[in-house]
Amino acid sequence: MATALDPATADAEPRVTVEKDGHVLLIGLNRVLKRNAADLRMLRELSLAYARLEDDPDIWAGLLFAHGDHFTAGLDLGDVATAVGPEGLDFLPEGGFDPWQTDGRQLTKPVVMAVQGTCLTLGVELALVSDIVIAGRQTRFGQIEVRRGILPFGGATTRLPARVGWGNAMRWMLTGETFDSAEALRIGLVQEVVFNAQVYNRAYDLAQRIAQQAPLAVQATLANAKLAVREGAEAAHARLQPELVRLMATDDSRLGMQSFEQRGDATFTGH
Repeated sequence: MATALDPATADAEPRVTVEKDGHVLLIGLNRVLKRNAADLRMLRELSLAYARLEDDPDIWAGLLFAHGDHFTAGLDLGDVATAVGPEGLDFLPEGGFDPWQTDGRQLTKPVVMAVQGTCLTLGVELALVSDIVIAGRQTRFGQIEVRRGILPFGGATTRLPARVGWGNAMRWMLTGETFDSAEALRIGLVQEVVFNAQVYNRAYDLAQRIAQQAPLAVQATLANAKLAVREGAEAAHARLQPELVRLMATDDSRLGMQSFEQRGDATFTGH
């Protein structure tokens, strides 16, 4: 999806494109001439896109992707460093939602991520906080902050060991080396590897498939799994029966039961 833009035209473009497609919100990184390196403007626009994903009841899933040949070259440190104060990086605008969810708030909607080309630092951390990640065969990943004299601050220090194991996480975070999509699949950072030309379509199909399911049930499933990660299996198990009772009282549960009896597919409403 590379776009030929001159610098003046590119600067007038949104850093993040947002499009509602049925019940799916398509969120696209859009700083192609800079390999989608994230400046403050991109960070702020991305946070507002995630706020829309979270807050709009008619959006049931998100698809995060990038325009151009690369997902992201990481932070544009020259621009972002100006916003680092005594309390750290301040990039959230009023009404924004932290896409990396390091501020205590958890996204309640599922996100499928499509990644290609270069995926560094904050891009890896977006993969870690997404629910399903599809990667192109030529993708290169890197958590390279130690090469720049800083540490990963978008959640990798906690999420990467939990996702891929301590040794795998330290292997890549402490060396700052990059790795390919085959290694990302081996350690569980991504769930599927496809030809580069198929990345977006495969991720799109999965996001739409998720959005065809009962949204309250999807959100309850996601919330219980996240609760288990945060507070342990016992806390999650304690919520299972109450959540079942709540969901059984919804219109979508009734529609699901009808579709089962009729051997068809339900069209859910979110109620």
